[in-house]
Amino acid sequence: MVRDQIRDKLPYPFEDMGEQSVKNIARPVRAYALRPGAVADLPAPPSISIPQPATAPRLSIVVLPFANLSNDPDQQYFADGITEDLTTDLSRLAGMLVIPRNTAFTYQGTRVDTKQIGRELGVRYVLEGSVRRAGNQIRVSAQLIDAETDAHLWAERFDADTSDLFALQDDVTSRIANALGVELIAAEAARPTEHPDGLDYILRGRAVLLKPRTPDTHREAITLFERALVLDPQLVEAQSRLASVLVTRVLNGMSDAAATDLARAETLVDQVLAASPRDAYAHHVKGNLLIALKRWEEAIPEYEAAFASNRNLVTALHGLAWCKLYAGSIEEVTPLAEQAIRLSPRDPSIGYIYGVIGTVDLVQSHIDEAIIWLNKARNAMPGVPVFHAQLAAAYALNGEAERAVAELAEARRLASDDRYSTIARWRAVGLGPERPRMRALVEATFLAGLRKAGMPEE
Repeated sequence: MVRDQIRDKLPYPFEDMGEQSVKNIARPVRAYALRPGAVADLPAPPSISIPQPATAPRLSIVVLPFANLSNDPDQQYFADGITEDLTTDLSRLAGMLVIPRNTAFTYQGTRVDTKQIGRELGVRYVLEGSVRRAGNQIRVSAQLIDAETDAHLWAERFDADTSDLFALQDDVTSRIANALGVELIAAEAARPTEHPDGLDYILRGRAVLLKPRTPDTHREAITLFERALVLDPQLVEAQSRLASVLVTRVLNGMSDAAATDLARAETLVDQVLAASPRDAYAHHVKGNLLIALKRWEEAIPEYEAAFASNRNLVTALHGLAWCKLYAGSIEEVTPLAEQAIRLSPRDPSIGYIYGVIGTVDLVQSHIDEAIIWLNKARNAMPGVPVFHAQLAAAYALNGEAERAVAELAEARRLASDDRYSTIARWRAVGLGPERPRMRALVEATFLAGLRKAGMPEE
């Protein structure tokens, strides 16, 4: 994130007073009618209340100013910076309504009931937190509250040293924003809805994809996104989410009609990018599509565009890591994956991130390390066949024949396209690398291990 270079010289963050000026939060106001020559005779004006909606918008939130619990009052700028960055980062989440920081900061230093805040600002959720510094250590705590019920939905704390406050601020705000993205989708999808609309179906589809990936979860999510598009064929998020699931089940080896899925996904994501060329999630989906088409190097700028638009889009980071791997830039892969883990350590798709690190170790013949990371990937996402196949190869290369046979059998059971039946079949449908050097490494490790695990050539 680009920041004002003078910020570290100020006790409080610099603010552009024009920011969010087009957004106005309905609050009680006083109106005065002025008549020439009669101003002194005016009676006390009545109070005019502008009503809030009967129901707060879904995915609506206010980030209250984080409290500075340190003994040093000068640390207030850090707490305010966390509040400001979280407000910005949450506003990037699809469908999220975030109260502008100018309004949120009117509650600074006051004790106000959460339900009252929800009513005054017309939001469903309130995020509050605190910052405590002691020496070189800092602790940031945050909690998400349902403004309708005052129930605490989520809480987390983050401890780190203060060697680089700006880097720490980026890290903490990204981790909170990513965690909240998951929590808010799950909370909204669980709310009963008598007459669901397109957004309801989108939220339910996204919640389904928080579960372990299986053919059934893919089908269920596809159905929900399709229902959203029946209600509104122009729903951009439904188009991009549907395209994403279609591509993902092909990548996971769980599609019975890969060519049809990819063609449909390409049509959908191209429609989104034509309407919204800077849509971060759509660029991420386009990257996934190009991977599925084995066009690794073409996918790299799509992921880079996605991450440039949304620095918290961890899926773009691990997609970029896979591209770098198969394009031959092995040395760039693990730092990208480690950054993704740091930003979202509890990501529902973290198995893919563990998997790319394990793959780097596997193709470099660091077998013991590969087994550790691939086990983490398999345990995080047990329904994804490739992790079992890679473990089969690693165990076989390590002389653990029984484990290798068991993992290969599980990979074959989970894959819908029988890509693990023979080496020839894997070459036909698998995601082999483009560059000769990488092809040679995959041949000498992954495929050699699968042969030792019992996979025939033809």
